[in-house]
Amino acid sequence: MILGDSNPLELDHLAICAANLSDGVAYAEDCLGVALSPGGEHVQMGTHNQLLSLGPSTYLEVIAINPDAPPPARARWFELDRFCGPPRLTNWVARADDLAAAIVKAPAGSGDIVALKRGDLRWQMAVPKNGRLPFNGLFPGLISWGGPVHPATQLKDVGCRLLSLDLYHPDAETLRGYLEPMMGADRPNLRHSTQARIEALVSTPTGERLIS
Repeated sequence: MILGDSNPLELDHLAICAANLSDGVAYAEDCLGVALSPGGEHVQMGTHNQLLSLGPSTYLEVIAINPDAPPPARARWFELDRFCGPPRLTNWVARADDLAAAIVKAPAGSGDIVALKRGDLRWQMAVPKNGRLPFNGLFPGLISWGGPVHPATQLKDVGCRLLSLDLYHPDAETLRGYLEPMMGADRPNLRHSTQARIEALVSTPTGERLIS
């Protein structure tokens, strides 16, 4: 990508939210038939995660509130403060070379830039004030990584690859209107549905698996 091009976003990672991390990891491992790798803690958000490689530049994270961390002074990302029910695929994240420019093109409520770190990872992310991303969470979280280190490059390749990502929403056409100029042909599939949800088809060492 070059700064200021017409399609500045690329798929970065998928997020499975869970009421607690162990349940989320068990769900992901049961769906995909592979073990997740350790992740870490997000001090600024009071959350923690575990990860799975989906290739050289893409990964899956399972994320939950860290019960041992103090609550942040702001709403947590991915609407985790209000999460309930079983673990599920709730969000996806797209990276941008110019995060501020991407936010200008994004729908209202996509978030303000927050500087974050975990271990040797450094990044900026657009986090909504209420934690809830537009279109029932189906508009991507916007991220920009600092430096050469990216989580996907640190993960063991276990032979999993994302084959397709499908977004279902009652207002799929309006969502398409935002994503089409920002991602072009590389955007997820958009489908009309009475309920908002995400499905990902993943190739694994034991065959294709659907996670939602």
